[in-house]
Amino acid sequence: MTPSDIAALRPVTTRSISPENFTGEKGAGGRATEGTGAGPARDLGQGWKVSPSVEIAAGETFDVARIAGPGRITHIWLTTHTDHWRSLLLRAYWDGADEPAVEVPVGDFFGQGWGSFAQLSSAMVAVNPHGGFNSYWPMPFRQDARITVENLGQEPAVVYYQVTYELGEQSPEAGYLHAQWRRSNPLPDRTTHPILEGVRGSGQYVGTYLAWGVNSSGWWGEGEIKFYMDGDRGDSADGSRGGFPTICGTGTEDYIGGAWNFDVPGQGYTAFSTPYLGLHQILRPDGLYRSQQRFGMYRWHVPDPIRFEEDLTVDIQALGWRSGHRYLPLHDDIASTALFYLDRPTAQRPETPDADALEVL
Repeated sequence: MTPSDIAALRPVTTRSISPENFTGEKGAGGRATEGTGAGPARDLGQGWKVSPSVEIAAGETFDVARIAGPGRITHIWLTTHTDHWRSLLLRAYWDGADEPAVEVPVGDFFGQGWGSFAQLSSAMVAVNPHGGFNSYWPMPFRQDARITVENLGQEPAVVYYQVTYELGEQSPEAGYLHAQWRRSNPLPDRTTHPILEGVRGSGQYVGTYLAWGVNSSGWWGEGEIKFYMDGDRGDSADGSRGGFPTICGTGTEDYIGGAWNFDVPGQGYTAFSTPYLGLHQILRPDGLYRSQQRFGMYRWHVPDPIRFEEDLTVDIQALGWRSGHRYLPLHDDIASTALFYLDRPTAQRPETPDADALEVL
């Protein structure tokens, strides 16, 4: 719902799932007699913050929400200790699908891929002190929805969450939200980082988050992002990939809405966070164990979604400079989260990462 139609009265019902109401049922909130807050509430009893969170054991998958539709998730709030931001895997399944449409580390889904807090103040994702994760990506479904969190770490994780949703018929034109995570660490020589590969169907690409770790000196963002859509990048007879993109950017910082290396003279790299794009995180070397520069940045294609009818592949180059004013292909640590809406609840997706693949090194 946009500000222009917030006054429209619609035949839907609002519900919310949290550890104080695991089912979201009407009148079922605050009834817990056991939970992570039972000790502090022992003098007060039922109704006094008895179950504000859950503990997810190492290796366990926890059902955050199971919702019978039709309906739409309108807001997710979640928080957990920073130690778990890369070891908790968030998944979403739509309409009884066996495969998840969303499979992203919790931190990366909320623009915090480095396990270190950075304020993010956008229209679709807001992350507030100290790790209050908020998502406003609409998540419509027709039959049912399931949200899970898997703990790939070696220690239990305490998670606080609230999933707000509406129940009622959705537009027949509404697509299913998908989110996919990929990492190149390091990026192989003279290759591009795949953000999205071979997605089939009709839909629209709506967002990119990049956790970019620099493994060389100098400027790192000269590379272009490219969108291959609707037959642009067909497989050739010999198995190679060819073709040219329909949409081609001019540089990494240009795609994020910045310019000239994000470098304000006399100030250096300068963070910014706006409703739809930003370089919200700059992690500088500390002279000890944090030896490399790391960045977090996002681009939400909400006013300007990239629509495709048959297929979509997205990749980004990693380029710096070398002598003779020549481009230098880089071997950086790049983790990307791609968000898109599709006309079906499942899509081609990467293999599920393990704990080692997720680890911040």
